Amino acid sequence: MPLSPDSPLAQLMARLPRAGQVEWIGLRPARDVVMVPVQQVEAVTGIGLVGDRYAGGSGKRGITLIQAEHLPAIAALAARADLQPALLRRNVVVSGIPLIALKERRFRIGDVVLEGTDECDPCSRMEDALGPGGYNAMRGHGGLCARILEGGLFRIGDRVEAL
Repeated sequence: MPLSPDSPLAQLMARLPRAGQVEWIGLRPARDVVMVPVQQVEAVTGIGLVGDRYAGGSGKRGITLIQAEHLPAIAALAARADLQPALLRRNVVVSGIPLIALKERRFRIGDVVLEGTDECDPCSRMEDALGPGGYNAMRGHGGLCARILEGGLFRIGDRVEAL
């Protein structure tokens, strides 16, 4: 059952300390290929990101995001010295805003309006990408899936803000 907007918990959940920022953008042009970093991307309503192999798939997963602050935690849990965002198979790395707070909320990145639909749980490919235990290293740190409500362009450095 949804929370009443007047409830103290709903009010706490609606408060964010600041806007975030896009740190990295990547596309998967085909199955089983390395993600390609890009400076900007076009998001199409109900479709996905132009140039991403998942464009046209599930509208609930038109874009995947992960929090930059979680990358060092994932690296540590996977016993890696560092971690490149492309290994994690998420489209966008953002910093400065708690992504989980955007679940079931609308938010804006550049010209694009999104709605957080679900947590982006890791898949079995994390074992190959991060080594043994990679799947478990990402649990709780997988990020957020979102649907594209209003398409447009966004780029590295754009603000990420709740609406």
